[in-house]
Amino acid sequence: MHNKFKKLSAIILTFVLAFSFVGCGNNKNATKDNKENATVEKKDKTKYPLTIKDSSGRNVTIDKEPQRIISVGPNITETIYYLGKMDKLIGRTDFCDFPKEVKNIQSIGTLEQPNIEKIVDLKPDLVIGSTHFPKETLEKLQSLGVKVVVLYGEENFEGAYNTIEKLGEVLNANDKAFEVISNMKKKVEYVKQKVAGKGTPSVYYVIDFGSYGDFTAGADTFIDKIITMAGGKNVAKDAVNWKYSVEKVLEKNPDIVICPVYFDYKKRLQEAKGYKDLDAIKKGNLFEIDNNMLDRQGPRLADGLEAMAKILHPEAFK
Repeated sequence: MHNKFKKLSAIILTFVLAFSFVGCGNNKNATKDNKENATVEKKDKTKYPLTIKDSSGRNVTIDKEPQRIISVGPNITETIYYLGKMDKLIGRTDFCDFPKEVKNIQSIGTLEQPNIEKIVDLKPDLVIGSTHFPKETLEKLQSLGVKVVVLYGEENFEGAYNTIEKLGEVLNANDKAFEVISNMKKKVEYVKQKVAGKGTPSVYYVIDFGSYGDFTAGADTFIDKIITMAGGKNVAKDAVNWKYSVEKVLEKNPDIVICPVYFDYKKRLQEAKGYKDLDAIKKGNLFEIDNNMLDRQGPRLADGLEAMAKILHPEAFK
């Protein structure tokens, strides 16, 4: 059982590390916040052939609107869904689990080890990679004549907006991209207004824990920013490379502990040495959250922010 949980925990940790937001100072954050509130520009229908500079720095020309798409990233799959292009999706990764209908689409392997033979056999018009798309996979697919575009942005809301907008352009779904981004911006502003002037409860966010280590989100991570935007204070800003310790958590004694909704984290924390002694857990202030809404740079980030805010300030949403 321990090995099972260790394996599942490693999967969650991989996701968070893969989509971590790092290296933003206060001034830079302020600039990004202004961008996040900027007016969204509506684009006309995409004109093909379309040449774009993707996130790998390559100029990619797409001759016509893609009809057979393979997604190599859960955030890309989710964005394709929100753009109304799921009928074009013919392949996805093992980790693509939203929407639930995606399970009926063939998997081409994992994020970092996609099966090139499967990809080629599916005869895609376009393969769309995201963060940490393997360079060797990109080069191999290119050598086989498979069109690949890699799309990701900085790990913040503005980065998500840019990725959604560019994917909308690639797939000729500019109207839907405009709608998705506008709705995200509205929700972000709604949450900010709801928590404005409220207190700032101290929060410890559990990424992983156990004999193999304790992990959380430190300063200048996207999760840290979400906690702050949701009206909380991250007690683990001093975490280094996502590593922490239960002793430090006990010392900080946070008001609230938040953990992933998956893999019985809540139950295990309530029984875990050290963690079970936290006042927050004793008082019932241990809450679950769907961390996929926070880890994936896609349309559900605003939902993740709202879910976090409702945990920290439930009174503001009654």
